[in-house]
Amino acid sequence: MTSSLTPLHVDPWLLVFDKPAGLLCVPGRGPDKQDCLSARAQAQWPDALIVHRLDMATSGLVLMARGIEAQRALSLAFEQRRVHKRYTAVVSGALANPEPDNGWSTIDLPLLLDWQNRPRSIVCHEHGKPSLTRWRLESPKDGDPGGRTRLALEPVTGRSHQLRVHLQAIGHPIVGDPLYAAAPPDPSQRLLLHAQALNCNHPHSGEALHFVAPCPF
Repeated sequence: MTSSLTPLHVDPWLLVFDKPAGLLCVPGRGPDKQDCLSARAQAQWPDALIVHRLDMATSGLVLMARGIEAQRALSLAFEQRRVHKRYTAVVSGALANPEPDNGWSTIDLPLLLDWQNRPRSIVCHEHGKPSLTRWRLESPKDGDPGGRTRLALEPVTGRSHQLRVHLQAIGHPIVGDPLYAAAPPDPSQRLLLHAQALNCNHPHSGEALHFVAPCPF
């Protein structure tokens, strides 16, 4: 039995959800991995279709199209990089922005799926696909422990595990990352990565839309 969902936005063409950490976007392999965001959405809105995904361990904003026409329009917008996403992450270690561009710095490292260690991805200068991430420092929250840095992240490209691999590659893995942290995280520690803001145009009207899901950590 799947649980009901309360969308942040619903209209005849579009659904927006704040996915919790630990929930798959689409079904996985095996009967224990059938509960997922798409199954829960389709139980309430049978025309709901996947457009993009978040990792199971990542929380935050997910768009779903209602019907094939809206799915095509939104998929094209993602392909043409007309959907802009911003994430919040807490990483290990202290960072300072080198030569910032209005506070933003970039990580430009090509990525490749590590086939023998799937679902991991790796930096590969010879065969990897171009991958670009923008980052800047965010003000720490009260209670943020020392030895960590809170960042805003913007993926310019959309490679598998891009943010997680890029931050590991510069020596600052995301806290709680079970695949890329320098040491295995505490099992009770979630991945501190959240898709917080998303801008796009409505697939039917073309209206500019802006969605926010406050960071839970």
